[in-house]
Amino acid sequence: MQLGLIGLGKMGGNMRERLRLAGHEVIGYDINPAVSDVKSLAELVKKLEGPRIVWTMVAAGQITRDTVAKLADLLEPGDLVIDGGNSRFTDDFENEKLLKAKGIGYVDCGVSGGIWGLKNGYGLMVGGTKANVKRAMPIFDALRPEGPRDEGFVHAGKVGAGHYTKMVHNGIEYGLMAAYAEGYELLARKDIVEDVPGAFKAWTRGTVVRSWLLDLLVEALEKNPTLADVSDYTVDSGEGKWTVEEAIALDVPMPVISASLFARFASRQQISPTMQAVAALRGGFGGHQVMTIAEGMALRVGKAEKPASRAAAKKSASVSTAKKAAAPGTKKRAAAKKAAQKKTDG
Repeated sequence: MQLGLIGLGKMGGNMRERLRLAGHEVIGYDINPAVSDVKSLAELVKKLEGPRIVWTMVAAGQITRDTVAKLADLLEPGDLVIDGGNSRFTDDFENEKLLKAKGIGYVDCGVSGGIWGLKNGYGLMVGGTKANVKRAMPIFDALRPEGPRDEGFVHAGKVGAGHYTKMVHNGIEYGLMAAYAEGYELLARKDIVEDVPGAFKAWTRGTVVRSWLLDLLVEALEKNPTLADVSDYTVDSGEGKWTVEEAIALDVPMPVISASLFARFASRQQISPTMQAVAALRGGFGGHQVMTIAEGMALRVGKAEKPASRAAAKKSASVSTAKKAAAPGTKKRAAAKKAAQKKTDG
């Protein structure tokens, strides 16, 4: 089968290779001429025989929308566009509307598998009409993992359903990664545990927490047991936010996924205004020590003494109160207040 593939990055390039290994003819286009088979979208369309199938594998958002708009002007009635990027499902509605007006079909496809998809295959979640999905099935079958089709492919529903399903998939992924990571930190913190990488590796067979994500963590820990020089700064690509937004819109409780998303936000803060406010409040109502930023940073790296004890804080508060009581004018104000009270009582 012949396919035009737009976007030959980490995933797109491997998808082209997997499709070619399966016997399909793939003509790829990328803005990087070193990996592109053609020089332009127009040349790509020209080389494809009608009715054409063109798969977009570019960054979600405006880049995908612009690519679909260009294809709408280049393709002909009867052609089919498949968006395999991580687009927001609401974009699919607009893409379909634009293409349908010109007689061009549209299918959205969520793709999971990352850089390992070339070898292991890709999990595919698609949305669109039965006719359009059936037409592209040879492509889907070549990309999905070997084995039963329904264990690596689903026609989830109407246009938008594929990307919606992939969105939820990625939200779940956020929660799973955070759970493994929290377990790692706890094991690493406890002094009686001497082989943290070994503990994770022991979970890879026979346990209820085994998974491919766990395998990847084991691999990372075997290479770098303490994750030395690995920054905790963690970005998010959008799907986690969209998942939580949908949960709010549909009144679906989602404490795990939302917490994992917020943890990524926290990782990108050098100083937390939230915790600054909490520290200030503790100092205000309880007389607890409010450290400077420098003192807090020193504690984090273990170069300062522990914060003052609660007893010391209370003692400090008592001394402060005594000083205020002994301040000039304090006794006069107290006597005046007492006299005014007696007058009111009388």
